[in-house]
Amino acid sequence: MTTDNILWEPGQAALEKANLTQFARGAVKRWKLKLNTYPDFLKWSIDSPEQYWMSVWEQLGVIGIPAEPKKGVRMPPGLKAGALMRGETLAQSRWFPGMRMNFAQNLLRKHDSSEAIIFWGEDKVKRKVTWAELNNQVSRCAQGLKAAGVRQGDRVAAIMPNMPEAVIGMIATASIGAIWTSCSPDFGIQGVLDRFGQVEPKVLFAPDGYYYGGKSIDMLDKVSEIVMRLPSVREAVVVPYLAASPNVDGVPRALTWPEFTAPYKAGPVEYNMLPFEQPMLILYSSGTTGVPKCIVHSAGGILLKHLAEHQLHCDVRPGDRVFYSTNCGWMMWNWLVTALGSGATLILYDGSPFLRRGAILWDMAQAEKVTHFGTSAKYIDALAKIRLRPRDSHELNRMRVLLSTGSPLAPEAFDYVYQAIKPEVMLGSISGGTDICGCFVMGNPVLPVRRGECTGNVLGMDVQVFDERGRALGPGKKGELVCAKPFPSMPVGFWNDEDGSRYRAAYFERFAGVWHHGDYVERTPSGGLIFHGRSDATLNPGGVRIGTGEIYRHVEALDEVTESLVIAQEWPPGKRNDVRVVLFVRLRDGVVLDSALTEKIKQQIRVNTTAQHAPAKVIQVADIPRTRSGKLVELAVRDVVHNLPVKNIEALANPEALDLYRNLPELAAA
Repeated sequence: MTTDNILWEPGQAALEKANLTQFARGAVKRWKLKLNTYPDFLKWSIDSPEQYWMSVWEQLGVIGIPAEPKKGVRMPPGLKAGALMRGETLAQSRWFPGMRMNFAQNLLRKHDSSEAIIFWGEDKVKRKVTWAELNNQVSRCAQGLKAAGVRQGDRVAAIMPNMPEAVIGMIATASIGAIWTSCSPDFGIQGVLDRFGQVEPKVLFAPDGYYYGGKSIDMLDKVSEIVMRLPSVREAVVVPYLAASPNVDGVPRALTWPEFTAPYKAGPVEYNMLPFEQPMLILYSSGTTGVPKCIVHSAGGILLKHLAEHQLHCDVRPGDRVFYSTNCGWMMWNWLVTALGSGATLILYDGSPFLRRGAILWDMAQAEKVTHFGTSAKYIDALAKIRLRPRDSHELNRMRVLLSTGSPLAPEAFDYVYQAIKPEVMLGSISGGTDICGCFVMGNPVLPVRRGECTGNVLGMDVQVFDERGRALGPGKKGELVCAKPFPSMPVGFWNDEDGSRYRAAYFERFAGVWHHGDYVERTPSGGLIFHGRSDATLNPGGVRIGTGEIYRHVEALDEVTESLVIAQEWPPGKRNDVRVVLFVRLRDGVVLDSALTEKIKQQIRVNTTAQHAPAKVIQVADIPRTRSGKLVELAVRDVVHNLPVKNIEALANPEALDLYRNLPELAAA
């Protein structure tokens, strides 16, 4: 096997110390397995889900009790796997049916004076919360929620910055058995209402404002209107951030965080012990094709999936300091919070990652001794474009793992990480989704990092590549990402989808009996995956299927191009059986798209892909529209180009950018 594309691999000492190594040895002993290689171990985790997930519960120390305690009973009698994948109802597919547990209890494992949370609000605010303080604040917040009438199954919503009070509110909600849902404060009013209006929260947490790009943004007027238009909200809790004592007189049914918690004394947190599948979290689809879907996740499913991903694939250990650049509207925020369950310290940052010309996050990583640094592929691309070299300016000796997600990480970005950030780091290009609040593929501390590849399947995840007819494809063939066996973090369902029809239609109707995720991917000979973009955004000029990621990778390697977006335009107009490729580019400041640069872009694509990939049109634009989690919105741009309505512009971070694509004369000409 060639090693030309290996950029990092663990040494013998690291292999021996890895959590995954110890876990594998425990599982082999527990189940009397005769396994000698990692591929065999991965196969066992997929073929024997009952054994694998029970090992995760036992070895990773999940706290729970049998529903009906009996002498000598340590664990549930087993779990039923595969029911949903056989077309039965969601209610018949149950994991750990004999157990009761509480998500919050599994996060609040420590009670000492060491640091549980470290918070940076840009360069304006720095705070630290110990484990003892975290327990006390969760206790008081939970009492406040109960006094406001929150009970098991009720919803608690937050429009919060990524700050300690958001974490405290989420854990307190989970301790009661209520359901947490959140979005970031930069959402517009209608975007918030499109989400929270569907789930009718009883309590709403919101800040008085937040910082972004060095500026302070007041939130009180927005919060006031949202509360007025959410009649289900009995109490609005305003968290001081811009001011020590914000005036909330203009916000209906509001009090400040200190007023909300002051009446209650801190004490042991009361945990409502509930079934494994108890709903705990509502996340939202991007909403670019209509009102966002409300995706309901279970307490047990999220906990088990995250603990396994953190400890086995990211090698998180007690005392590690875990950071992910995220906001409260992205699934990665929930993923980050669960790292408390592995005994790690959370490093929270709220604000622009490009403050101090992109150095602010590295200032934080150095100062707070970050061991796990998580970010987006677009951030890494942007740093490479401005030629920032953190390894030359910052001390990053504690950092062992660097994670990237949000979009495919180009091979050149792998090179940048090892050349400009840190040569000795495990780079994990990870991919999953809001739909599963977790990952399908990740890095792996016992396997090499190969240039341009997600290392491989997450343990227990039967990830395969299917062709259009549902046949499994081998290495080197592009197709649809599917998961052919069930896993604990499959959603409980969608909110207000009583018969489960919308849920089944979203994931299980494209290929009968398997989860269809909508990514266009390719398996590599080493077992890794390469992502070529979303399958619903693939191009098909002349009947040749092209992943958009293949174009972005090569176009954005050019120094003149900052970012790009590609669509298929019906051509000739009104002829639906053929399309032409149209590429929009945002260029570096001062660069203008002329005929020479246009040809350079086309040639870059032709040489590195195929002639069919080369765009018929290249058009310069001032901005590229994205969702609030940073994802490109090819479908929305395609609708604008074809004079179709965009169903939910509230899902976009910069909806005004869509106007740049309307009625372009270049697209009316051959």
